[in-house]
Amino acid sequence: MKPDTIIALASGAGRAGVAVIRLSGPAAGPVLKALTDRPPPPPRHAALRAFCDPNGGLSLDDGIALWFPGPNSFTGEDVAEIQVHGGPAVIAAIIDAALGQPGMRLSEPGEFTRRAFENGKLDLAEAEGLADLVDAETEGQRRQALRQRRGALSGLYEGWRLRLIEAAALIEAEIDFPDEDLPGALAQRAGPMLQALADDMGRHLNDAHRGERVRDGYRIAIIGPPNAGKSSLLNALAQREAAIVSDIPGTTRDVVEVRLVLAGYPVWIADTAGLREAADAVEAEGVRRALARAEEADLRIGVAEASTTPPDTLKDALQPGDLLVASKDDLVGLNIRPVTTDGTTKLSVSATTGQGLAELHDLLAARVADALGREEAPVLTRARHRRLVEAARSALERAIPALDQGAELAAEDVRAAADQIGRLTGRIDVEDLLGEIFFNFCIGK
Repeated sequence: MKPDTIIALASGAGRAGVAVIRLSGPAAGPVLKALTDRPPPPPRHAALRAFCDPNGGLSLDDGIALWFPGPNSFTGEDVAEIQVHGGPAVIAAIIDAALGQPGMRLSEPGEFTRRAFENGKLDLAEAEGLADLVDAETEGQRRQALRQRRGALSGLYEGWRLRLIEAAALIEAEIDFPDEDLPGALAQRAGPMLQALADDMGRHLNDAHRGERVRDGYRIAIIGPPNAGKSSLLNALAQREAAIVSDIPGTTRDVVEVRLVLAGYPVWIADTAGLREAADAVEAEGVRRALARAEEADLRIGVAEASTTPPDTLKDALQPGDLLVASKDDLVGLNIRPVTTDGTTKLSVSATTGQGLAELHDLLAARVADALGREEAPVLTRARHRRLVEAARSALERAIPALDQGAELAAEDVRAAADQIGRLTGRIDVEDLLGEIFFNFCIGK
């Protein structure tokens, strides 16, 4: 049976100068002809057309028609794109007129991209890269998503899959053809190949979750005693009144978080409750959350007044590479420029006068760029990828010692590893993954 032809608005919803409406499926050409009363234009050529309702001939709008006959289209099917004025009434009229034609229905979320996957136009990793590209809000996210969309991860995983096939062939040959005149110890020859592959997977996993942090955001926690100026520092970095500032100790009792863009990457900066002996159960919970957020953060900014010595509770919460900020320096005048001693970078600032804030901003941007900006190799971008690579590596770590006990035992684990790698790009048994992956796409993509 021929598939339905789907239609959806592919551009953003709401008023706009131009709206793009996309059709994909066997009826795309006939419906485009019905809407314009003319044959589709030459493939990949834009043509000015008057769009009318085929049922009654009511004029709908003037716009551009584009025709992409399959398989040379995004989905691999016949695809038509209609560009008309972006008013909601125009969009609704065009779509309603198209839906009145045989074989037409509205697209499900992600259905255009799913059809592209099913027709071999892209694999699962590339489809996820496309989803990330649509959602990208920062330059770093755009670069990472574009690399994945262009096949950086797919090429890596496909290389692993081919190496697994090569090793599996040696093992299976020893199992299936024991009486044939084959070179001896074929399965043993697979051992170094599997070990090298397991090592490559280990290096891929040991990336400090860099790709996932580019997608989800680098996390910074501001910690310190009450009234140290943490909330004022957060507001200064955010350039807005995100947190309540008060002389009353313990004003901040929960985590207050703001999102910034530093060095082209998303960053979440959290103001936390003051570290001290809590006066009540609510404040105690705030201190617990502050310490938990500090532990989970990629970077901690310890804040203490310039006129005081940082308390031990603050020093204990900091980790090597963190920042220690002397706040309210307009009252003391330490004027500490960024200096690193004992693994901690120290500087003084004043949220009142702005002293030191530019240096702190530049220091944070440099830390974020150093942590997320390296692009020497494809990185894991999703928990799904990490879970599957970990499972594949575990299977190889079982297979390698099993070679000494018998090829049959090792073969099963190598097949399991290949199964996990295949799921990364959709080479095998991925029906249970498709709904989860494509549901997150917007309608029309």
